[in-house]
Amino acid sequence: MLKDLFRKQRKYATIPSEQAKKEVPEGIMEKCPKCGTICIAKELEKNLKVCKSCGYHFSLSAPERIASLVDDGRFFPFDEDLRSVDPLQFPGYAKKIEQDMKKTDLNEAIVTGEGTIGGFPVILGVMDSRFRMGSMGSVVGEKITRAAERAAKKKYPFVLFSASGGARMQEGALSLMQMAKTTAALERMNRDKVLFISVLTNPTTGGVSASFSSLGDINIAEPGALIGFAGRRVIEQTVRQKLPDDFQTAEFLLERGQLDQVVPRLELRDTLIKLLAFHA
Repeated sequence: MLKDLFRKQRKYATIPSEQAKKEVPEGIMEKCPKCGTICIAKELEKNLKVCKSCGYHFSLSAPERIASLVDDGRFFPFDEDLRSVDPLQFPGYAKKIEQDMKKTDLNEAIVTGEGTIGGFPVILGVMDSRFRMGSMGSVVGEKITRAAERAAKKKYPFVLFSASGGARMQEGALSLMQMAKTTAALERMNRDKVLFISVLTNPTTGGVSASFSSLGDINIAEPGALIGFAGRRVIEQTVRQKLPDDFQTAEFLLERGQLDQVVPRLELRDTLIKLLAFHA
């Protein structure tokens, strides 16, 4: 018995389960959905949320996007008091709006304002996909329209970043009307010969892709961005054909002339500065 008490126990290595390997500590690490690389969250933020292994572009919030573009502290927001109402009394809509406001610390799915990029004054609009998937309701359309009107009045270039699932179904026809409203505002800006740069990010779909986001004097997209109106399955069922694997990607649209450039996020600020300098 004494021998058994002092006998050396064998040491066994613990092999983590496949589930444990897939789990990533929340807030400390992030897993790239494209290549599976585990990225340290802080390092990812320093790299503007671009995977160093494969170049995958994670989503940026509106405040993060603005901070990556404008000169230090030179951004002054517009129309922060505008908030969505529930015109159709859509079940649960008002509650979901309140939840998104708390989650994002924003009043709507877009932030607009005035700032400088490389010393050049611009009117800037940035959509945030965290808020109702960046869907375009009455307030989003109104804020874009007001931003375009300010750009026309001040003769400042208008730079607009799209990230949206399309029109907001909870507002019905009122949401669809924003397509015509924003398009009309951009047309007035065009008549006044004011530069409009549209930057399409992942995703830009539905009524947003079918209206203001495709109307830039210069249309730019981030690599790999999903851009299109209807979904792949709907189109395949309609045309009864198999679509290419890269269909509705930024690279696919660039090859077919719908975009002017596909610019990696780390080069985007410098690209905008060059464009603004050229058109100054």
